[in-house]
Parts: sequence; C-alpha cells; structure tokens
Amino acid sequence: MTVHFRRARGGDLPAIVALLTDDRLGAAREAASAAGYAHAFARIDADPNQLLVVAEDEGQVIGTLQLTFTQGLSRGGAIRGQIEAVRIAGHLRGQGIGQRMIEWAIAACRSHGCAMVQLTTDKTRVDAHRFYDRLGFEQSHLGYKLIL
Repeated sequence: MTVHFRRARGGDLPAIVALLTDDRLGAAREAASAAGYAHAFARIDADPNQLLVVAEDEGQVIGTLQLTFTQGLSRGGAIRGQIEAVRIAGHLRGQGIGQRMIEWAIAACRSHGCAMVQLTTDKTRVDAHRFYDRLGFEQSHLGYKLIL
C-alpha cells in the first residue's frame, strides 16, 4: 500500500463525507444534504488557516483530517495546530495509516510555525484515546461544547 497525503479537492467531497459517516457517532450526527458540505468545503479551501487533507492509495481516498492554524496571544503569541475530523476507512483501521496521517499533520503544523498541536475526541471513542496516548498526546484539558 502506497499512501500519500494531500490537500483535498472538490471531487474528494463524497469520499470525505462517506468517511465521516462510517461509524456509529458519525452516522448519527452527519447531515444528509450535500449542499452544506459543499459550502463548508468552499470556505475551508479558501481559508489560508485551514487545510483539509486526504490520505490516498491508488487514487482512492482512504482517510481524512482537517487542520486549523490559530494565532493566539497566550504562550507568547503561539500558533496552535488543531486537528479535527480524523477518519480512516473502516476496513483499513489498525494498519498504521492513521499514525502516518497524524505524523504528517504534526509535521505540517511544525512547518507552519505551530508551537503545539491539539485535538479533541469524543469521550466514547476509547480506541481513539489509546491511539492518541500512544502517539504522545496528553489528556490535559476537560472540553465543553454548546450545540447551537
């Protein structure tokens, strides 16, 4: 398997949405309307502080994640890299692709001048918690959300 990582293109959108819905949580919370995804993709793609990434093998999208670069005042004006929406195709999980994708994302954050990389994951994703722990991430905060 020869996996490479690249900026997502508009034609990748159906595959990305399929990855987002490819588990119990995603299937319950993702929308059925393609219009919302197309609008979001256009805004992400136009924003220099956003990077939507796909993992590709032999022309097939097999993974995705989104990077957001946030300039802050804290930590001496540090830039943070936020990793979101990490997904690997269900039939390929456990083969090291996710690790390679996160390592690629961390390198991208370094090259963007980030002082830290952060992410959140759902409390029920116990396998993901072990995965991020193994990669050196620390559970340092308690997160809150307010759905609007």
